[in-house]
Amino acid sequence: MPTRKSPRKGSLQFWPRKRASKFLPSVNWKAINSAKPLKGFICYKCGMKSAIAKDNTPESMTKGKEITIPVTVLECPPMKIFSVRFYKNNKVAIDVLAEGLEKELKRKVKLPKKAGKKIDDLKVEDYDDVSIVAYSNVKKSGLKKTPDIVELGLNGNMEEKMAFIKTNLNKEFSALDFFESNQLVDFRGLTTGKGFSGPVKRFGIKLRQSKSEKGIRKVGSIGPWHPARVTFRVPMAGQLGMFTRVVYNNNIVDIGKAEDKLKNIKNYGDVKTDYIVISGSVQGPSKRPLIMTNALRPTKAQLKKSLEFVRFGK
Repeated sequence: MPTRKSPRKGSLQFWPRKRASKFLPSVNWKAINSAKPLKGFICYKCGMKSAIAKDNTPESMTKGKEITIPVTVLECPPMKIFSVRFYKNNKVAIDVLAEGLEKELKRKVKLPKKAGKKIDDLKVEDYDDVSIVAYSNVKKSGLKKTPDIVELGLNGNMEEKMAFIKTNLNKEFSALDFFESNQLVDFRGLTTGKGFSGPVKRFGIKLRQSKSEKGIRKVGSIGPWHPARVTFRVPMAGQLGMFTRVVYNNNIVDIGKAEDKLKNIKNYGDVKTDYIVISGSVQGPSKRPLIMTNALRPTKAQLKKSLEFVRFGK
């Protein structure tokens, strides 16, 4: 056999390459560990900035010095419980709606006219697990009116989970209560959509030589005569972007309330509610909703890093 000159392009881990069906993906909450009661939160990407931070990382070459780092600003409007979801044998047994839901939720889901069961009427010991379906009060940020809804996992045993639910039912809760500076977090959401793209941009194949027949930005051969078919492994043109991806181990550099600190962010505007600043970048354009969770697989190198936020750069 001849020597294989180029490996196959594209990963089958991300297949099929088509648009995701929803903006906020489902999360395996059992795999995520957390010290706080809530394991995740909905946030909205504002944009990127440069920040001046003091490096307190041990054994770092810049320890004790101020360094400039790229950061991403995310707004985290307060959230409320939409419903409480009880599980039996790893299947959803019953969903109990919270009382006094917002009118804006009617744009997102169909709310029942009659009141259903209440949490106090259920026997908790009959179920194996419980989680909450929560929605973001994004109206406060001025970004849009329709809230985003997602299921969020809780930490602890059934008694601790039910205590958290009863405490926060019909109340708003903030990201500041569950996340803190120098904590590692993951972001799940959709990448920037780029539409119909060719195989060069989509799979990273090489350009053919300038005098090639029938095109330069294409595959030389899409398959042999026999078997007379085109396999799905051949790099072809198609949809690029709007894919569900996870960005792991982002370090929270700063967290707090906006209070007129962050204004006139390009393509976003003013941050009016709680905000989080993380080092590095995350997927998606500005205004994209993302699910922020505790780190699924923290690395030693990222856990060592300690950055003290000083100010934003010019």
